[in-house]
Amino acid sequence: MRPLTVMIDNDQRLREIQRLRAAAEADRESLLVRLGKTSLSSETIIGVDGGLRAVMQRVAQVAPTNASALILGETGSGKEVIARAIHERSHRHDGPFIRVNCGALPSELIDSELFGHEKGSFTGASNARRGWFERADGGTLFLDEIGELPLAAQVRLLRVLQDGVLQRVGSENQIEVDVRVIAATHRDLPRMVQSGEFREDLWYRLAVFPIILPALHERIEDIEALAQYFIERAARRLGVPTPPLHRQEIRQLSDYSWPGNIRELGAVLERAVILGHGRYLDLDAALGVQLLNPVKNSHRASPEINEKTTVESLDIIISAHLKHALTQTYGKVDGPGGAAKLLSLNPNTLRGKLRRYRIDPAKYRHR
Repeated sequence: MRPLTVMIDNDQRLREIQRLRAAAEADRESLLVRLGKTSLSSETIIGVDGGLRAVMQRVAQVAPTNASALILGETGSGKEVIARAIHERSHRHDGPFIRVNCGALPSELIDSELFGHEKGSFTGASNARRGWFERADGGTLFLDEIGELPLAAQVRLLRVLQDGVLQRVGSENQIEVDVRVIAATHRDLPRMVQSGEFREDLWYRLAVFPIILPALHERIEDIEALAQYFIERAARRLGVPTPPLHRQEIRQLSDYSWPGNIRELGAVLERAVILGHGRYLDLDAALGVQLLNPVKNSHRASPEINEKTTVESLDIIISAHLKHALTQTYGKVDGPGGAAKLLSLNPNTLRGKLRRYRIDPAKYRHR
């Protein structure tokens, strides 16, 4: 039992370090904004005159108000960028912008994370702590993956949204907060409301102004500009010359389906810059020829292949690719030398893909 105890203890310590780091980063960014300095996390929005034209029109409409907004879109499609755009165009732009990933909050600590706690309110609460709502006072709180929030937490969130007051865990005092909430999810919230997984009253409160974010394959006209941006950013990060982007490579990028959306595009192009040593884009190796859509990229593709066959084949290929990465890293998922680093994926994203394809990293640790 001792190895299991050590593993649980290490996991709890890691979560605490990650929480403290997130809190410190939020406070640092808030201070930068209040000092009038540019936030390091602000991102360029590409496609304002292309595939995001309708989205940016919605942003311009809702930003000057205090209304809640709900951003709906696939994972990796840029929901946080749009949330920041709303904040920066609002009268709250001098206040903090704080992002909370609801899916990453441990269920037993959700109240403490969102609303704070008093010293001694539970085991491990050695000091009083402000929650994310208090930290976002006067600014914007971005609740990413709101669909992952448990029902009990949804009730308490609704009260804060309605009344503008909260109570820290272990306290009877009410604290007033002035926070604008922007929520986002890749899940089908209306279906979750019907099935009882998401509160209907919270849905109406959050979806005052919904914004639907298109997937990357629906914004083909933006591929070239996005690619150029990511190539230049990767070259700056790596300290290498910016490789050219040729017509054939733009066509190749446009032909790919991009299941990981903009996040995947950025990762692929950074990998292509690395593999090409800054002199050229090694796009074939970065994408992996086996990951290209077989219908669009094979001259000998059978005309009888239907859409269902293509999707099933792609799932098999992606599963094999993930297994190959785990083989190369001996089952290590996170950290230096891990599969997430090798694949240029966020560790949580990779773990989600491993669950989806029912791949157990432990099977690869002793090979």
